[in-house]
Amino acid sequence: MDRASELLFYVNGRKVIEKNVDPETMLLPYLRKKLRLTGTKYGCGGGGCGACTVMISRYNPITNRIRHHPANACLIPICSLYGTAVTTVEGIGSTHTRIHPVQERIAKCHGTQCGFCTPGMVMSIYTLLRNHPEPTLDQLTDALGGNLCRCTGYRPIIDACKTFCETSGCCQSKENGVCCLDQGINGLPEFEEGSKTSPKLFAEEEFLPLDPTQELIFPPELMIMAEKQPQRTRVFGSERMMWFSPVTLKELLEFKFKYPQAPVIMGNTSVGPQVKFKGVFHPVIISPDRIEELSVVNHTHNGLTLGAGLSLAQVKDILADVVQKLPEEKTQTYHALLKHLGTLAGSQIRNMASLGGHIISRHLDSDLNPILAVGNCTLNLLSKEGKRQIPLNEQFLSKCPNADLKPQEILVSVNIPYSRKLEFVSAFRQAQRQENALAIVNSGMRVFFGEGHGIIRELSISYGGVGPATICAKNSCQKLIGRHWNEEMLDTACRLVLEEVSLSGSAPGGKVEFKRTLIISFLFKFYLEVSQILKKMDPVHYPSLADKYESALGDLHSKHHCSTLKYQHMGPKQHPEDPIGHPIMHLSGVKHATGEAIYCDDMPPVDQELFLTFVTSSRAHAKIMSIDLSEALSMPGVVDIITAEHLSDVNSFCFFTEAEEFLATDKVFCVGQLVCAVLADSEVQAKRAAKQVKIVYQDLEPLILTIEEAIQHNSFFEPERKLEYGNVDEAFKVVDQILEGEIHMGGQEHFYMETQSMLVVPKGEDQEMDVYVSTQFPKYIQDIVASTLKLPANKVMCHVKRVGGAFGGKVFKTGVFAAVTAFAANKHGRAVRCVLERGEDMLITGGRHPYLGKYKAGFMNDGRILALDMEHYNNAGNSLDESLFVIEMGLLKMDNAYKFPNLRCRGWACRTNLPSNTAFRGFGFPQAGLITESCIMEVAAKCGLSPEKVRMINMYKEIDQTPYKQEINAKNLIQCWRECMAVSSYSLRKAAVEKFNAENYWKKKGLAMVPLKYPVGLGSRAAGQAAALVHVYLDGSVLVTHGGIEMGQGVHTKMIQVVSRELRMPISNVHLRGTSTETVPNANASGGSVVADLNGLAVKDACQTLLKRLEPIISKNPKGTWKDWNIRTDIVMDVGCSINPAIDIGQIEGAFIQGMGLYTIEELNYSPQGVLHTRGPDQYKIPAICDTPTEFHISLLPPSENSNTLYSSKGLGESGVFLGCSVFFAIHDAVSAARRERGLHGPLSLNSPLTPEKIRMACEDKFTKMIPRDEPGSCVPWNVPI
Repeated sequence: MDRASELLFYVNGRKVIEKNVDPETMLLPYLRKKLRLTGTKYGCGGGGCGACTVMISRYNPITNRIRHHPANACLIPICSLYGTAVTTVEGIGSTHTRIHPVQERIAKCHGTQCGFCTPGMVMSIYTLLRNHPEPTLDQLTDALGGNLCRCTGYRPIIDACKTFCETSGCCQSKENGVCCLDQGINGLPEFEEGSKTSPKLFAEEEFLPLDPTQELIFPPELMIMAEKQPQRTRVFGSERMMWFSPVTLKELLEFKFKYPQAPVIMGNTSVGPQVKFKGVFHPVIISPDRIEELSVVNHTHNGLTLGAGLSLAQVKDILADVVQKLPEEKTQTYHALLKHLGTLAGSQIRNMASLGGHIISRHLDSDLNPILAVGNCTLNLLSKEGKRQIPLNEQFLSKCPNADLKPQEILVSVNIPYSRKLEFVSAFRQAQRQENALAIVNSGMRVFFGEGHGIIRELSISYGGVGPATICAKNSCQKLIGRHWNEEMLDTACRLVLEEVSLSGSAPGGKVEFKRTLIISFLFKFYLEVSQILKKMDPVHYPSLADKYESALGDLHSKHHCSTLKYQHMGPKQHPEDPIGHPIMHLSGVKHATGEAIYCDDMPPVDQELFLTFVTSSRAHAKIMSIDLSEALSMPGVVDIITAEHLSDVNSFCFFTEAEEFLATDKVFCVGQLVCAVLADSEVQAKRAAKQVKIVYQDLEPLILTIEEAIQHNSFFEPERKLEYGNVDEAFKVVDQILEGEIHMGGQEHFYMETQSMLVVPKGEDQEMDVYVSTQFPKYIQDIVASTLKLPANKVMCHVKRVGGAFGGKVFKTGVFAAVTAFAANKHGRAVRCVLERGEDMLITGGRHPYLGKYKAGFMNDGRILALDMEHYNNAGNSLDESLFVIEMGLLKMDNAYKFPNLRCRGWACRTNLPSNTAFRGFGFPQAGLITESCIMEVAAKCGLSPEKVRMINMYKEIDQTPYKQEINAKNLIQCWRECMAVSSYSLRKAAVEKFNAENYWKKKGLAMVPLKYPVGLGSRAAGQAAALVHVYLDGSVLVTHGGIEMGQGVHTKMIQVVSRELRMPISNVHLRGTSTETVPNANASGGSVVADLNGLAVKDACQTLLKRLEPIISKNPKGTWKDWNIRTDIVMDVGCSINPAIDIGQIEGAFIQGMGLYTIEELNYSPQGVLHTRGPDQYKIPAICDTPTEFHISLLPPSENSNTLYSSKGLGESGVFLGCSVFFAIHDAVSAARRERGLHGPLSLNSPLTPEKIRMACEDKFTKMIPRDEPGSCVPWNVPI
């Protein structure tokens, strides 16, 4: 056997040769640490977010074709890259050479905010364009299905994509004969006479053209190697692992014979996450490379044989081609497979994962295995002993030894038979999100009628997600053979299947009753699909479906996106060079898109740098009996382990009223609490050692996880907070009706794309310490580090260039991480880096507070609410953090847009055994506002009025007073409401929705309109201060620094616009370096929607001071330049005067989509022991590109009054989150319609998030009534509602 142990591949056109490769090295750390290509980002480490997307190119000497495909660098072992060309974001363009059209357009279309996800987005679009230079919009949105963004709301990214399509701009879908861009139903009329509005945020005609001839060529050396050089088996090894890459089938069988337990890896999408997240270790890996037999595509007389090594993307293309060419009756199974291949994972994973790997992994929620099982597929196996064929059936899927592969066998190919005449195959799935989300339940179903008229000859039903493996309902199917295909059969089938596919109340994954309902709902849908086809084929013998059933078939939505944006155009009096009010591109937009924007972990390593990782508690409430560090300390590369003992008297810091402990001393109060910190020479060594720290616990009582348990145990922080206005008790005596209700709202994970990151560098002189950290509050980091090191603040400098998303989550916990990291750096006199993995970050840091709201409302029959008594409880977690401040802000804003003449609202922060919850965009208002709006909905239902009418009647009128005695002019609020009513054609659409609902029994639409009043401010004068430093240099250039943090909201861009206006100079003359406590001391935290306004006023003030100083010189030469003067020294939102409409609209959209996620799909799951189940993008779903509204119209109200804010602008970073609840109430509306039609007229109480599970179970019908229910207390559930 001819062997080679040298790895050769190309990166961005440059040859890379590695002689001693460690098989455990993944491409992502190799690119970032070895090659210093930091444009490719770490987002989750499991292929779920797309931040690490690169393009892989391979040449096939047999077909003479080069295949380009996107891939997740975090899952690619570099050993698998022999002979490939890797292209990263740096390789396609940079500001030093030329930028690529993809990079230019995503930047200029304002598709970047924090910019952390942008390189991945760019590479996904770029790879698609390499394969399809003129793609359709469907292809583009499909290509971005595996990329997540937490800032933009995706609309500007879709806009950038559209510029590459043949048809640009229009939604391509004329529903009701009206295009979304036409004036009319969804058109947007001008605001008022003489008011100039602008619909464009970018000039498409100025973009660089896409020229495929200018792309990087595939390295000719790799082509020659593939064609001329004899292929050699490659062997790579380290102390822990061996990697074999056989190049012939014979060698592959030899290795499998020699190492029968070694996994065979193609794309590493199944084994990779197991190794990373579950601690699985394989001492030997076999990775076949370009073995022809594993990529066969054979058309036989009875079906299709596909090689096990084909990627899922290749399988999708092959099947799409086959269904075009063959008659439909032969391709039933292929159609079903295609349906699921369209939504399975993202484009990157589909291009990496192999068909064989997907089948052999036998994941319980596999989307393809249930279809392949019912489709009578067979597997072609091979070993040194010879060939054999086994059926892909239930025994194989449940890994029965006699039906499985033998250890030395490999799967070579899969036979997928053609379907026959009168044979029907369908696929179904339900997930938390439409695309790139594991199924909650999926199913494959097949029926064959033979020649008999609608008599079942064969029936096969398989389910995934409802057991430890894919389950086939064999017995039920057997009993149904010979039955007629009618409703009686359906009813029997449902009962039989529910009995056979039983699910215990404590089943992993929870959602038990929902899963039981899906099992029979899918069966019903299959019955309808088949009945409809039979009816079309033979109208005489098969009765037509009842009209009400028709609506269960077919899709609801058009996939084509369309948006219109309106903002105020600047008047003729404005100076042509004045940038205020113009949609200026984000200052770092191009650098985001080229990967040149530097984030904390992109900073090059410092000499002798160490890495710190935390060891966290595995118990929610326990006493620490012992900590054994001996084994961890003896591991290679480990330098030290920091415990509470080392920190002793500096192990806590007090910012508000309660000191926060850094490392646990003798007790732990939540899973994820920091216990100690391992310091090692590298990240890998630190992580390995952390797993060897042995902690013995003794559980303590009580264990408090929920708000209800906290109330029961009287577990609160400090006394209650209270807001009272008018006389509530008296008002209750005079009202017509009184109602009481409550609503529960779940928490939300920040899911900033850049996890918590910091680098602490001791300067070695005068005890100085530089802290580079991803935070919203540098002053707090400076204070906490100085306190921990017992230094004055002037020795600690905190620097923040930019932050990859924060949303409130990078303040207090970041300070704790920084304090421990700085302590370690100071102790050892060496730089220390700490970067959390996604799972650690989600486990440790907490998020938005879950809320319980109770309300008692007294109202008149016309909908006027005269008395409101409310109780707010938030789940604060185990430490105070900002929880009481959140309660206070919620109370102060709970009135939303309404005047309640008599109001009492009390709030409590509950102390529980969960990680401490903290600030999150909106800061208590998204929860408090939802409670108020739920109350409004219930009042409307009780009065028999529309919610909109009740909202309008209770809204503030003109000049009024809030419950906290502030005067309010509600003129703009009323105008926004009326404007939104008009531009959304609300009454027309309401009538259309009612008509649709009357005609569709199984599909319902909903419509809701929600007002919003968001008072901006932080409750104290000190918190409303800011500072800036502006330098003017002799050459006329300007350097500006201020106290605000750039975290995606465009504050630096706005500050440069302010300097440009005030100093009357072009933007190109102004530079901004980042934020540092060295230049601007004592700055407040960046948050609360005031960062641009406060810092902008400081910048404006500094500029005006400079102008005043220079006045005598300017007056002598008024026409001179700065060089001459210098001497040696559908949402309508009222945002006032927008400083930068592109950034402001981006903030509204991003907040809306984040809010939509909060109120619908983002669900945190905790075990009954307080362990967080949802620790990454696989389990926790934030909105993806498929969740963007197909129509998204935003109008900024024209400015109507001058205020004392910066150029009369208004802060809007947070307010839009609450608007996401319009989706919650629209769903509520649709669910109510379904319930009314089924005779359910009682009050409907729905909690947030309104997940697919809650929606389905609220739409009660014969299927939800048919399922078995578990008695409370009869089993321990998998999760508890928090």
